[in-house]
Order: sequence, then structure tokens, then C-alpha cells
Amino acid sequence: MDHRGERAVQRRAGFPDRRWGSAHVGADVPRVAAEFLRRQRLVVIGAAHPDGSVWASPLTGRPGFVTALDERTVAAQRSPTPGDPLAEVFETEHDVGMLAIEPARRRRMRINGRARQIADRLVVLTEQVYANCPKYIQARDVDDEAPDGPTGTVAESVELSPDQRAWIAAADTFFVATHAPGMGADASHRGGHPGFVSVTGNGRLTWPDYLGNSMYMTLGNLELEPRAGLLFLDWERGRSLQLTGRASVDWDPERAATVPGALRLVDFDVDRVVQIDGAVPPRW
Repeated sequence: MDHRGERAVQRRAGFPDRRWGSAHVGADVPRVAAEFLRRQRLVVIGAAHPDGSVWASPLTGRPGFVTALDERTVAAQRSPTPGDPLAEVFETEHDVGMLAIEPARRRRMRINGRARQIADRLVVLTEQVYANCPKYIQARDVDDEAPDGPTGTVAESVELSPDQRAWIAAADTFFVATHAPGMGADASHRGGHPGFVSVTGNGRLTWPDYLGNSMYMTLGNLELEPRAGLLFLDWERGRSLQLTGRASVDWDPERAATVPGALRLVDFDVDRVVQIDGAVPPRW
């Protein structure tokens, strides 16, 4: 069954006859993908909370912390950090989007399916597995010599602080989680030059939607459900900044033309903010 949100966005973007999207992606984990997973230090998961909000969360570990148990099962030997909005969501089976990303080699792959926390592992039954191109990934190397910072400090609010606004305005990378009922969850990467995400006031973000693979998995979910989650990482200090709110796509070509390379713009209104210090022990 085609994803009706993706098809609607493809038609609006000028691809009315393209049979291309999540419905045409295989569920098996190929051997090369399994090998890629075993090398990773970071995955980002996206899911909807029972209250309806959508969040993106980081999971990190040494190589081998995330593995393919078989062709249809992936397990991460981690759960979201205490205080993370998704920390207890997977006590029951839940839609999940997972993005494994290797900044040093500018590679990434996405895994969507159903997940449940079993003992100390988050176990994902895969429904969609596919690689993405290296576009817009900023190259970063892991610094294993850097000491871990303090952990467990959680700050919550309903708007962005001046420090958080500056953090976002300087970012060259963030991650976005979406979820459409009946269509599953997805976690995706967005990258650009520092400043590609603009902040207006204490609670509105805007970023450009650049040329991609035309699958429109993120925009397709947003077409059906505007609630979304964003994750910004402080690569040098190990902090995470998670936002949940509502996103809308602005198709006005004149507005898009004000941002170099943008095909359209996405506006995001913040509902809640969670900052966790030490959420990401590795430093890049």
C-alpha cells in the first residue's frame, strides 16, 4: 500500500507518476547493512509518545552496541537516557524510526518498524531498511580520548532559552522524527551550513528543504500528522536538545527563493523542550 502522504507531496512537487516511497522499500537487513550497523557509535530513534507528542532521541555506544540479530531484527544494547521523553515508551511494542549515521564516513541508513524494550536491549522488528546518500552530512570524527562529562542533568521548558536559540542557530546538523498513524514512524537527518536553521522568537524554527531522493518520507508523514520531534546534539560537550511541536511545509516559491538551494521551507512551532547534559558520551 502506497503512503498517501508521500504520494500527495510527490504530486505537489511535480512527480505525479513516480511510484517511489516507503511502500517500495524492503524489510530485510542485507549483509552489508548488518556490517555497517556493527561499526556504529550513534543511532537516532523517533517515535510518538502515548500523549501524542513526537520525539527524536539519541542512542550511543561502542561499536557493536547495535547489531542485526537476523534479517528482520535489529537490537541496540541501550535505551533512551533517564529523563528522555522516550525513556519508557518501549515498555510496550511501538512504531519506531531508526537512523544509524557514521559522520566520519558520511554514511547513513534508516530502519523503520516496531520496537520493544526487552531487558537491556531495544529490539526492532524491521519493516523498511534502506541506505541514504551522503548529501548534507557534515564529516566528524569520534574523539575517544575526550573524557565523559557529567550525566543526568535534565532541564525542561515550554520555550527556548537564549543559550538554546544560539545553539540551534549555530548548528549544521539536526535530526527530525515524524509519525503518521497507520504509516509508522521515521527518523531522518538534516544538514547544512551553520545557520541553515533560523530561530524566530522563543519558539519558531525554520529550515530549508533541499533537493533529496524525492521519497518525501518526512514530508509525507507531516502531510498526515504535523506533530514532529527535533534533536540537536552538542557534538563537543555531549548535550542533547530535544524539541517537540508541530511542523508545516510552506510551498511558496517566492519565500523559498530567499534561501539559497531551498525548494521549500518548513516551519516548526515548539511545544516542549528537553535538554539533557551528558546524554551523548562520545565526543565528535
